[in-house]
Amino acid sequence: MPTLFSVLMRVFLCAVLVLPMGYGVAAETASQSAQANGESDVNVDAELVQLQKQLDSIKQQVSGVNNDSKFGDLNDQTQQLISKADELSAIVTPLRSQMQSQLNVLGPEPDSGSALNETNEVTHKRNSLNQKKANLDSQLEQIQALHASAANLSTQIVNLRRNALKTQLALDSGSLFGARFWSPIVNPQPEDVSRLSSFSEQVASAFNGAWSADWRWGSAIFLLVALALVTLGGKYLEKYLAWLGIHKLPEGRLRRSFLATATVMSTVLTIGIAANLVDYTFTRHDIASDRVASFMDTLVRLTVFCSMIAGLGRAFLSNQRPSWRLPAISNPVAKAMTPFPVIAALIILIFGIIEQVTITMGTTVAVTIVVNGLATLFLALTTGMVALRSNQIRRQMVATGEQPEARSTLSGIIHLAVLLTTFAVLVSLVIGYISLARFLIYELVWIAIVFSCLYLFSTLVSDTCESLFSPNNLSGQRIKSSLNLDDRHLSQATALLSAAGKVFLILMAAVALLNGTFGTTTPLELMQKALDIWGGKGLENLRIVPARLVDALIFLAIALYAMRSSRRWLENDFLPKTTLDRGIRASMVTMFSNVGYIIIILLTLATLGIQWNKLAWIVSALSVGIGFGLQEIVKNFISGVILLTERPVKVGDLVNISGVEGDIRRINVRATEIQLSDLSTVIVPNSQFISQNVRNITMGNALGVATLALSFPLDTDPDEARTILLDSYTEHEGILTSPAPSVTFSQLSANGMVLSVTGYVNSPRLVASVKSDLLFEIIKRLRAASIPLAVPQRMVLENAQNTSTVVPPLLGDDVPRT
Repeated sequence: MPTLFSVLMRVFLCAVLVLPMGYGVAAETASQSAQANGESDVNVDAELVQLQKQLDSIKQQVSGVNNDSKFGDLNDQTQQLISKADELSAIVTPLRSQMQSQLNVLGPEPDSGSALNETNEVTHKRNSLNQKKANLDSQLEQIQALHASAANLSTQIVNLRRNALKTQLALDSGSLFGARFWSPIVNPQPEDVSRLSSFSEQVASAFNGAWSADWRWGSAIFLLVALALVTLGGKYLEKYLAWLGIHKLPEGRLRRSFLATATVMSTVLTIGIAANLVDYTFTRHDIASDRVASFMDTLVRLTVFCSMIAGLGRAFLSNQRPSWRLPAISNPVAKAMTPFPVIAALIILIFGIIEQVTITMGTTVAVTIVVNGLATLFLALTTGMVALRSNQIRRQMVATGEQPEARSTLSGIIHLAVLLTTFAVLVSLVIGYISLARFLIYELVWIAIVFSCLYLFSTLVSDTCESLFSPNNLSGQRIKSSLNLDDRHLSQATALLSAAGKVFLILMAAVALLNGTFGTTTPLELMQKALDIWGGKGLENLRIVPARLVDALIFLAIALYAMRSSRRWLENDFLPKTTLDRGIRASMVTMFSNVGYIIIILLTLATLGIQWNKLAWIVSALSVGIGFGLQEIVKNFISGVILLTERPVKVGDLVNISGVEGDIRRINVRATEIQLSDLSTVIVPNSQFISQNVRNITMGNALGVATLALSFPLDTDPDEARTILLDSYTEHEGILTSPAPSVTFSQLSANGMVLSVTGYVNSPRLVASVKSDLLFEIIKRLRAASIPLAVPQRMVLENAQNTSTVVPPLLGDDVPRT
């Protein structure tokens, strides 16, 4: 790691040292280029009219330009116009000075009452010179106004061109190894040198003003406090928060997530306050210009973002307390990753300062490209080294027999995405697409920050809710006693509040990814954007553009993830903790999924920019399709909705439809799944449950009937048999006492008598097992009482040889015969 850091610092120091040297040489050249051109026979008025026409034409063209090359041409034309204005000023200024000298020789016009009288020639000469001088003054004012307007236009073109670099990703701005890329450092433009000198003077003036006699002691105190916050404040604040989490928070995972969050917040808080103190130190007096104040404000914001990167790295690695580490990272890998968050934060901070200097100065776009290219290069090397170094450490652990941490598929995908992005950035720098490379690397940094914060805060929310409503903690016990709640209600509150917090964080992350950018987006801006979206602001102007396709895909992925997570939470966490039966829970989950997917589809179309009043042709096409080929699908869909709302049958019911008897396992949009007794599944269209007769055996908590019909011989005592049957039913634990069991004399014939005994069970599903148990018990008791059952009659035929033939009962006989 020292080798990587030393290489990065050497390259950066070389760039910083070469840049002022180039600007110094250019400054000497620029100082020798201003010379007087003397009197000329140029028609100044005509030239002014021509230059004004050119300036108006450039302004009109700027408003419709959207590519870098055209911006460059217009800026060159503007610079040429400024040069011509300077030439005209060089012509007019000496002539005006000459006229003023001649007027000084003639002197002022004498008073009317003076004794001295001028000749007519002198008076005429003075009037002529005054007229010429007034004409030259007017021309000089026009030249100065033209020059100021052209300079302002050039600055606006440069700003527009710089902003266009962020959106024109396919712009070829020169390879990193090409001479054109390094030309702003080797041969800087004179206007860049002049602007740098002007801005340096403003910064120096603000610095000197902060150390003037009136402000000196306050500046010293503020800077000492800022230094103390950076060096000692964060350290002691983190120690205090760690002590607070250990001694004041209940045992559990909340301590771990609280410490990680406290590490990030303490780092951002101390460095942010220190940066604001430095800003206030040098901008609190009137000497600081608006440009310096704007530069310092942006610097403070950039410092806060960089401190967040460093804080997140320290929180997730947690080398001081490895057992409290949130992500699953082994100790050797965590120790190897320690310097990288700080290196990345310093690279972003240093080059962010240089970039902000160029923006504040209004330098040419070539300087901005150099700064962007170098910053992108160092960041890409840092992110690539993170992925490669972690892999190297894991291979070394495997070689030495140690077991690295278990990596999920998601972590592997993230690791591969970082490597591919780094490779794409380096290739883009080599072939000259600096804007694309910068966009990719800063989007990677921004996505990493957003998802890191999402992981950190979602863990904190989940652990906080779990600890707050835990019946084992003091807070949960107080809530339980004060509100007279059960443990089931506390678990429901935990699941509900943690899910609401996670959904809110996911929505904020989506807003940050779709609308935020690194270094400029603050939490307050994210909240304002979320409120605007909630209120519908901006949705009325949606149009389908290529950029919105990416937004729609990102939104669709996040919405599907949130939908599935919500369904799993509703099905596995929340509803099982309620008193609803299983069928109602399944119906609610299915209805929630159907409505949710419909809302996701509509919102995805809205993100694409499709207006609902433009969907009339789609509705017409669907109507035709339904009329010809989608009748059954729509009918089954409507029937499924009716089944879920009216609930004539529900999941878990035992039904019989068209000879198919089984348990309903799932009610889908199109069909219903019925599981038979042999565990096979029959899929029945939903429309059949609406249009056909359906027997719901278990509807309304129906009871099962266990009836047995037994045949006894005619010589059997029916009262004794009746008592045995009733005792067997009454003593069985599955038979209900109400309605009470009963015995009926159902049949009497020459072959015997038939007694039927009937009892009720809790569910029709229990009838078979209860009847089997009763038969075992009744047979046992009848044999103990020597009461036989009627046996089939047999016919025995005897012949002379004393052989016999047994004739079986005839088919259709109720009682077998002999």
